[in-house]
Amino acid sequence: MKRNRKLLSLVVTGLMVAGVLAGCTPKDQKAGEPAKSKKIGMVISTQNNPFFVSMKEGAEKKAKELGYELVVLDSSNDAAKERSNVEDLVQKGVAALIINPTDSDAVVNAVGVANTAKIPVLTVDRKSNGGEVVSHVASDNVKGGEMAAKFILDKLNGKANIVELQGIPGASATRDRGQGFHKGVDGKDGVKVVASQAADFDRQKGLNVMENIIQATPSFDAIFAHNDEMALGAAKALKAANKKAIIVGFDGNDDAKKAVESGDMSATIAQQPGLMGSMAVENAVKVIKGETVAKEIPVDLELVAK
Repeated sequence: MKRNRKLLSLVVTGLMVAGVLAGCTPKDQKAGEPAKSKKIGMVISTQNNPFFVSMKEGAEKKAKELGYELVVLDSSNDAAKERSNVEDLVQKGVAALIINPTDSDAVVNAVGVANTAKIPVLTVDRKSNGGEVVSHVASDNVKGGEMAAKFILDKLNGKANIVELQGIPGASATRDRGQGFHKGVDGKDGVKVVASQAADFDRQKGLNVMENIIQATPSFDAIFAHNDEMALGAAKALKAANKKAIIVGFDGNDDAKKAVESGDMSATIAQQPGLMGSMAVENAVKVIKGETVAKEIPVDLELVAK
């Protein structure tokens, strides 16, 4: 009799433990399924740019708010390192991957690594030209290029010789901002793009390229740079050469806003990188939970001028 009572007690205890364990199963996890990782990977093209630092900080803040760990790796604008970073994050067992590509073509291989591992991929700011990407979070770069063109032509009464400083060749932001800008200026009487050269979204390269353009093309009224870093480099080159021109950048970083306020720059098309990072994480979490997200998620732009 005592033995039977002891056996019954063990059975009841076992059922109670099973009930407690069942109660601990997350709402989005079915019984018997392995627990989903609470880790999200993020690969940033470079952290040597205030824009992408703000993007990372926005992502980190949102991840903490939602109870996820965010692992951020820097590609240093190197496509080979970008792929290596993705491989590292796959090994770390991330549940979703956010990529800010160095180059829209080169990143396809990195996206493929994640696809093979069945890890959902979201891109932010720049697109991937291939692979399976569940969602893309970005400003409307074409519209931003158009905004820059309109500002310049409004300031110069529709007549202008313009220098264009392009970003990294192959990056979707370079292509889209250039497309919007040319849509606004090409074919217009009295408007000419007198020089168009790449400076790779880099301030020092913007300075160097602009110095060369000043020597080769001394007559111009305005500069459109595909980002603020290049615009700031161009502004420095103009100041050293004692030249004046309308300078419009793109991003709205703190240094550019100060330059607009001081008169060293005329305007910047302001993005919201912190919000981009935040929205990328927010949508990555939705994907992890099995929710549907939009293929394209736009982030508003704003013209900042004095």
